Amino acid sequence: MKSGDATTIEVQETSAAAKGKAPLIPAPLPPPRPEGWRKGIAIFDFILRICAITAALAAAAAMATSDETLPFFTQFFQFEASYDDVSTFQFFVIAMAIVGGYLVLSLPFSIVTIVRPRAIGPRFLLIVLDTVALTLTTAAGAAATAMDYLAHNGNPNTNWLPICQQFGDFCRKASGAVVGSFIVVVLLMVMVVLSSMALRRI
Repeated sequence: MKSGDATTIEVQETSAAAKGKAPLIPAPLPPPRPEGWRKGIAIFDFILRICAITAALAAAAAMATSDETLPFFTQFFQFEASYDDVSTFQFFVIAMAIVGGYLVLSLPFSIVTIVRPRAIGPRFLLIVLDTVALTLTTAAGAAATAMDYLAHNGNPNTNWLPICQQFGDFCRKASGAVVGSFIVVVLLMVMVVLSSMALRRI
């Protein structure tokens, strides 16, 4: 090699330099979560609301029509048992009618959660109002249960005599209404839990 000739040395690029010149490729987006289960919960919630409406209105109607008059007395002297003779049963009828009316009005919001499974507002509103309805139904059912127990068994300590031996139809309807109210309680509890699960995973 002559002294005047230039010397060329090839330097290979390091891996770090090669990485710096590599084209930037965006990371793939995570696959969207399947919404079928959320829509299924909304459909099941709608079915439960229809069942709760039926049970609530049936309980209110059964208690409101539980009047009974003993047949072996004259028209001037009669023994009659009616729900409006007991303030607890009056509260029960009003409360179950309110809960039944609310459940009817809640159906459009339940339909919205079926059409838009990821909607947060309707679900949150239903959770709040369902909890209020659950509290009201539980209070009415518990109070009516106490009075129904007294009607069946009485209370010897306070000289309250049982009346169901004489007013059998009245007590049967009252007991059926109480059972219906606790069916509504169970359905409302399930609806609150399902809505909370769906809202938590949105």
